[in-house]
Formats: sequence, C-alpha cells, structure tokens
Amino acid sequence: MRLLKVATCNLNQWAMDFDCNLKNIKESIAKAKEAGAVIRLGPELEITGYGCEDHFLELDTVTHAWDCLKEILLGDWTDGILCSFGMPVIKGSERYNCQVLCLNRKIIMIRPKMWLANDGNYRELRWFTAWKQNDQLVDFHLPNEVSKAINQDSVPFGYAFIQFLDTAVAAEVCEELFTPIPPHAELALNGVEVFMNASGSHHQLRKLDLRLRAFIGATHTRGGVYMYSNHQGCDGGRLYYDGCSCIIVNGEVVAQGSQFSLKDVEVVIAQVDLDAVASLRGSISSFQEQASCKTTVSSVAVPYNLCQPFNLQMSLSSPLKINYHSPEEEIAFGPGCWLWDYLRRSGASGFLLPLSGGADSSSVAAIVGCMCQLVVKEIANGDEQVKADAIRIGHYTNGQFPTDSKEFAKRIFYTVFMGSENSSEATRQRAKVLADEIGSWHLDVSIDGVISALLSLFQTLTGKRPRYKVDGGSNIENLGLQNIQARIRMVLAFMLASLLPWVHNKSGFYLVLGSSNVDEGLRGYLTKYDCSSADINPIGSISKQDLRAFLRWAAIHLGYLSLAEVEAAPPTAELEPIRSNYSQLDEVDMGMTYEELSVYGRLRKIFRCGPVSMFENLCYKWGSRLTPSQVADKVKHFFKYYSINRHKMTILTPSYHAESYSPEDNRFDLRQFLYNARWPYQFRKIDQLVPELNGDKVAFRESNDKEKLGASSNGVVGMGVVAAGSGDPKAGL
Repeated sequence: MRLLKVATCNLNQWAMDFDCNLKNIKESIAKAKEAGAVIRLGPELEITGYGCEDHFLELDTVTHAWDCLKEILLGDWTDGILCSFGMPVIKGSERYNCQVLCLNRKIIMIRPKMWLANDGNYRELRWFTAWKQNDQLVDFHLPNEVSKAINQDSVPFGYAFIQFLDTAVAAEVCEELFTPIPPHAELALNGVEVFMNASGSHHQLRKLDLRLRAFIGATHTRGGVYMYSNHQGCDGGRLYYDGCSCIIVNGEVVAQGSQFSLKDVEVVIAQVDLDAVASLRGSISSFQEQASCKTTVSSVAVPYNLCQPFNLQMSLSSPLKINYHSPEEEIAFGPGCWLWDYLRRSGASGFLLPLSGGADSSSVAAIVGCMCQLVVKEIANGDEQVKADAIRIGHYTNGQFPTDSKEFAKRIFYTVFMGSENSSEATRQRAKVLADEIGSWHLDVSIDGVISALLSLFQTLTGKRPRYKVDGGSNIENLGLQNIQARIRMVLAFMLASLLPWVHNKSGFYLVLGSSNVDEGLRGYLTKYDCSSADINPIGSISKQDLRAFLRWAAIHLGYLSLAEVEAAPPTAELEPIRSNYSQLDEVDMGMTYEELSVYGRLRKIFRCGPVSMFENLCYKWGSRLTPSQVADKVKHFFKYYSINRHKMTILTPSYHAESYSPEDNRFDLRQFLYNARWPYQFRKIDQLVPELNGDKVAFRESNDKEKLGASSNGVVGMGVVAAGSGDPKAGL
C-alpha cells in the first residue's frame, strides 16, 4: 500500500481583503497539518479572492498577492506539506490565473490556467490570458523581494505535473475540467495519480449534481484521486460560492464538505491508497494501450516522498452517500448564508423588509428567519467568529450572545406592513402573524395620508385628480395611481431603515431588502423605483414556482406555519381598489401565468431563443392544447412586454444569483434596454408560419383520425401515427 492523506477546503474569502484571506488560508493549512495531511488544496484565486473583477487589472492586486505568499513561505506553513495557492501572476506582458505549488518554503512550480471561464457570470478573459504553450515548461523569474526572501531565483512555469519519488500530482483549474478534452485525461495517461482542482464555482439551483458527476467521471474510467476545493460565501458580489469541497477516489466520493455554511474555514480530509489507483488502471486494457502511445506532458521532479507504507493505525476513507439538498433547502440556506455574509461585512446593524403578506416578501422574511436560526445553531456548535459577529451586530453586552433565533431576529430584523385603502385585512393579518413567528420587530403603518397629500398637490398643479379604472378612470390614470403607492413605500422603507436604529438608540443602519422574483423581472411586472428597489434582494433570481414550493417547505421545516396560508393565497399586488365584482390578480394583470413565464425565461436565456424559434419550440410543447395562432399570440405578448420593460433591469436591485434564466442586466444577461417593441421583422416571420402550421395541424388530425379508424377496424387498440417532430411535449427544451 501507498497511503496518502490529503486535505481540501471551503474558504469564505472576501475579494481584496488580504488580511481576511491570509488568515483563512493559514487556518486551513494548520488544520490540514494537524490532521496529518501532506497535500493541502485551496480555492481558485484564494489569496486575492475570486470576485476582484477589474481590481485584477491593478498592479497593486498582484503585488499584494505576492506579499501574502511571501509571508506564508517565510513561516513554517509549508513544512512537510504540498500546498497549492491560487493567485494572479504577471509574466512578461501577460496576466495569468495561476496555481502556485509550494513545499518546504520553496515554490515548486507555477501552473497557469489554460482554459478560462468566460460565459454566464464569468469574465476571466477580461482580466487574464489563457496559457497556450502547452508543450513548453519555461523559467519564471520571481519578483525581487520574493526571490531574496526565500532564496530562490526562478521556478518552472507552464503546463506540467510534479513527479515525486512515490507518486505524481497535477493541477487542473476549475473550468478546465468541463472542457471537451480536459487535461486530466492525458495527465492520467502520463501517470498522474492525484489531481487538484482549485475552483471558484457559484451556487445555482439544482447545479451541484452536474458538478459532482464531472468529478466522478474524471476518475471512474481512468482511476485517480480527484481533489476539489471551492470558495464558500459572498465574497463581495451577487454570487454565493457554494463550497462542497470533496475528494473522489476511482469514481467514488470518500469525503464531502458542506454546500452551505457560516464557517469561514472548513477542511475536508481523506486517507487514500494510491495502489488502488494503479490496480484499477492496470485492469483496463484500453487505458494501458492508450498510455503506451500517449503524448508526453512535461514534469517537475521533486526528490521527496509523500506516501506512507501500510499502517493499521491509519484507516482508509470509505465511499459515502453524496449529500444533496432539495431545491427548497437550497433556497433557504444559500440566500440565508449570503445575507449573513453581506450583513456582517457591510457594517449594517440589521435588515428592514416591507412585508406585504404576499408570497415574495414572505419568502424573504422566512429566509432571514432561517439565517437567524443558522446563526444561533452555529454559535451553539462553538463557532467563535459567528458568535463575535452576532454580538457586534445585535449589540449584545455583559457577555450575552444569541441563544434564541426569535430573540436575535427582534434585534436585527424590522418588518413593516405599509397598507393602503386597497390592502385587505387578510394580507395585513398574514404579515403580522409571520412577523410574530419569526420574531421581527413589526410595524403596521398606513400610507393613505401620504398618497392623499401627493394627489392634492397634483390636483393643485394640474387641476385634475386621477381615478382608478374601476371608478371610471383611464389606463394611464390607473397605472399612475398604482405607481404612486409603490414608490411611496420605497421612500418610506429607506427612511425607516436609516432612522429606526436612531429611534431605538442603536448605532448603524439597516439594509433594505427587496422581494421581486425572477419572473416579475423578466416580464417587467414591477414599478421602477418601488419596493423592488432596495439594497439587496435574496430572491431576485428565483422563480415564483420555486418560491411557492419553498413556502410549503418552510412552513414545516422552519416552523413558520402561517406560510402555508400565504402560499395558498392568489398572488395580488393590492394596488387597485377591491370591489365586489373586481379583485386585482397578478396573472390577470400580466396576461400570462407564472408557469408560462418560467417557460419563456428558459427558452429565451438557456436555449437562446428569439421570438421565431421560441414560437416554433412552443408549437411542439403546447401544440396539444393550443393552436399555432394562439401560441403566436402568447409569444408576441411576452416579447412585447419583455422589451417594453427591459429598461427596468438596468436599475434592478443586486440580487442573489440562483437561476440560469435570470434577466439580471449587470453581469449575467447582457442585452440592450431600448427595443423596437413591435419586433416587426420577427413577428412578421411568425405570422407567415402560422397559416402553414395550421394547415399541417389539420392534415395531421385528419390523418390521425383515419389511422385510429383503421386500427379500430383491425381490432388494434392504442396504436397510431405521431406527426414528425411532435412526439415529446418537451421537444426542443
């Protein structure tokens, strides 16, 4: 046996906070060494933080990273342990995203990233160059201060692996794993047994399985030990890096870290037998044949042993069942942890939420409640950093600290129901009951006086007073009256957030939380500069359907029973008067259902459909219940209002990224905001297709009826002809 103990980690880094990042790195190394590990892997760009963005263009950022690495190398941190550190490195005129591999106070090699992430939320090509000389290993001269400090002039730089006396180790950086021809394939043929993947991967609902399948597949048919390290937390932006550092041996997970956690440092350890890797490879004939004619990859020889011989005192890590969270748990824990990081790092003293009693604001309230529960639980588990942050934010004195989530919520969470004459008693009561269940400091105020004052001012200026549509007003009057209410609530929310701490003799300020969901953003079903305009929004990238499922889950698992009643109520903005023959409903206002909005959103973003291709796809998906003409009307209606309201995305509150069809304009979904909302060319194309498809549908039905008649006469039941392309109702999705 060749026994090897390895360590990987989740680190909660903060972009550009080098003190914080260095502290976490050192703590992770200390924990790895304490466990007896001889390899320690950290996340991608861990020294600077992954989310520095254009700060990577500053020479200071690179210089500070070298200073931090020098401090590590001057201490005993790398004594007896191979450490891989992520940082930017400038070579010549190019800037590279690198893994710096160190052992015994020396730099062994620098491995630049070869394939950069440059889609979705990622813009690595804006800041870094991909290393393209894959057949070269060149000398890199260390910066003078580093060179003098560690007494080392140069280091190998490029694509290579490290050949120790008893095994071979190589780096594979994040995106490289997901390329069509990943580096680990040829590295395995070159004898590499341990792969180290440093990553900066963000949370997205239902995404973890895709990631883990890639790790498992990397070693399932070619053998190997695959180590994965990731950031965990909010490092200063919209993304939550969801950890889940893990270790896989020959396609089986033997160690897995948490996906969501308030911890700053979590180290994952595994004891593995490298002879098991050699044995598997030796049993696969095709692997042997391909290895015999491989392309040779450069290597760096290090005369050092990493492994230990057979020892009964060292037990091997066994395969374990992978831990997956349900989507409802992901919605609770991901945004909850993101909110905690934002709160403790922003200098704020808490949150303020306009709580309407509807599904969206109630979801946000439940997520804050979940955050409070996580904080109390982590303090009970002995996390001193969480405890110190909670004492500071909650203004605890005399050695007190949070022991009850409701009591903690009372200190850091304000909710306010801003009712008007259009608000129902049912939503008012739901807001109050939920606030009591969570423990927030709840206020109930009427905004009718402010609305009346503004309308009187308008009447004085113009001589006219607008009326609601149900009272005989026009659409313009009706919309204007709704917008007045919405915008007053935004102004009042920020006023309360800045002044209520003063009223209660507290220092600081409160962060205003928004509560618009991804579907409303996509459709533009929100008032510009209303309560959707806040400091941050934990649900801005979550669909209405997922939020309703979350509410049902949270009613049971978070103990907020009133959420079941909230979920069951029909969605309504309550901005128009309630009459015996009229009640405002969101889906009626929008002219489409939330379920349809999710379909439109996925086709538009994930499957990159314009109006014509969306129409064609939906003819397949909805063809059993809608005619092509009806599908065309729905597609046109969506694109009309999507384009009319796209400008609202330019001022959308920074939101937690959770959904792959988010319309967020700042980073993820980059499109114009001034459209020709008539889409004349595209809609004309659809109009040309409709009569053709209507004819095809009539012909298909006549043919299908004849087939059924023939089948019946032959005594055959259940057989028939399926028109070409119409089989799977999910075709094209």
